Amino acid sequence: MTFKSTILTIPGLGNSGPQHWQSIWEKQFNFIRVEQNDWDAPVCAGWIENINNEVKKHNAADIILVGHSLACTTIAYWAQKFNIKIKGALLVAPSDTEAESYPPGTTGFTPVPLNKLPFHTITVTSTNDFYVTFERAQFFANAWGSELINIGDAGHINAASGLGEWDKGLDILKLLDK
Repeated sequence: MTFKSTILTIPGLGNSGPQHWQSIWEKQFNFIRVEQNDWDAPVCAGWIENINNEVKKHNAADIILVGHSLACTTIAYWAQKFNIKIKGALLVAPSDTEAESYPPGTTGFTPVPLNKLPFHTITVTSTNDFYVTFERAQFFANAWGSELINIGDAGHINAASGLGEWDKGLDILKLLDK
């Protein structure tokens, strides 16, 4: 499988370890990880600046962002602040930073932005994600103007979900890579 676009991966809170599909994809396809200053006590303003700094290194029209968990909210904040027209974004397992179940220690990620994103997006969710109810994920996707794909019982769609390379995710990513 090959990709025409520049793919930037953006992990969520705690980063994505070696068994996470984002890390596997980076190794297989040379996707570029947007590094953050602090993965465990993130500050939204810094995270969106780091996304913007990486986006500026490439042709924006060819960029697809692949965000997981907290990165979905971060991408929404980045789009709200910078309004840069990129090719698209794959928003996987958006976490609900407003929920009581959300881990403490993040700064500036509430409320979840509900602006329509200025580029094509697909939001992927699960029916049993601890960090977001299906209804909230659907609400976010609708607000963002995003197509919603429900992959069933897949937890937080992370390494603990046992997805490995996550072939279905790659198929979904290809829908943006046109």
